[in-house]
Amino acid sequence: MISFGRGAPAPECLPVDELADCARAAVERDGVTILSYGPGGGYGPLREWIAERHGVEPARVILTNGSLQGFVFLTQHLLRDGGRVVVEAPTYDRPLKILAGLGAEIVTVPMDDEGLDPDALEAELGRGSKPALLYTIPTFQNPSGRTLSTERRRRLVELARAHELLVLEDDPYGLVRFEGEAPPTLYELEGGERVAYSSSFSKTVAPGVRVGYFVLPAELAAAIEATAVSTYISPPFLSQATVHEFITRGRFEPNLERVRGLLKARRDAMLEALERDFPEGARWSRPEGGYFLWLDLPAGLQTTDLEGPAQEAGVAFVKGADFFPAGAGGETSLRLAYSFVSPKEIGEGIARLASLVGAPSPAAATL
Repeated sequence: MISFGRGAPAPECLPVDELADCARAAVERDGVTILSYGPGGGYGPLREWIAERHGVEPARVILTNGSLQGFVFLTQHLLRDGGRVVVEAPTYDRPLKILAGLGAEIVTVPMDDEGLDPDALEAELGRGSKPALLYTIPTFQNPSGRTLSTERRRRLVELARAHELLVLEDDPYGLVRFEGEAPPTLYELEGGERVAYSSSFSKTVAPGVRVGYFVLPAELAAAIEATAVSTYISPPFLSQATVHEFITRGRFEPNLERVRGLLKARRDAMLEALERDFPEGARWSRPEGGYFLWLDLPAGLQTTDLEGPAQEAGVAFVKGADFFPAGAGGETSLRLAYSFVSPKEIGEGIARLASLVGAPSPAAATL
């Protein structure tokens, strides 16, 4: 089976030997601290490093067991009396499941090639009760691979200020850029009062270390740290200290550059295969980084038409409907992850998928 389903790094992206050495060194250097109970906000030296990168006090940085753990804490806090949450459509499926489990009213705002539509957001903010949160992945979005333009980022920040809207900027892929100029983050544009920032070391170091982080307004940071303490008493300092050791050894940037090269080769292989094999009428995004691209099928086809035949052909994908609340949308689209499979497997997998969609044409339109 060639799987374009899961957004995970290829095994060769993982700095296994270096992390093993870093874990050993961290325990030898600071073992008593690392192996004891401690502050719910996480390992102090790593919080300080992140705080310096973002220009805030360390108390505003909360380390979590992956960024989804922090998303749970934040939404539990904000939605304890219920409420509305605005999301992009499509968006990452895990937060949708979390929000549904909390009983939130999930309101969608459409996207286009430049990301979230600010006019549609403004219209939504003008009706109904004030949302508790806007959740957005503005850079190399999961699932679409799209990036919100700088002009729209500025507009979104203006709307957040005007409507006193809290925005959660989820940015796990922003550093995994292959080409092009990086736009400013929403957090940088706004200053951190109306925008909470979330990221993780899953895509830049390794997902198994389970180190995510949030940069929050001071009052919110204190509340989330209290939730962390009441949930698991003390965080996993060993993994957090291992990441910090990796950083202080000067390995973070060189490793990131290596990962970018490995993933760019996979992105390039997928784009080349799509252009070569897919029929006219298919359209796809061209991400400048991240893990994913979004494919719109030719007219008359739905992803449900492909699921069974694709399984038989030994190729897997995630159907677009999974990235909309209650599956209401994305019926003719699918997400393809290029991050895990090899360039050779990508070529073969896209050829198999294309054979199910229809005969190839000389060129296919791209988004």
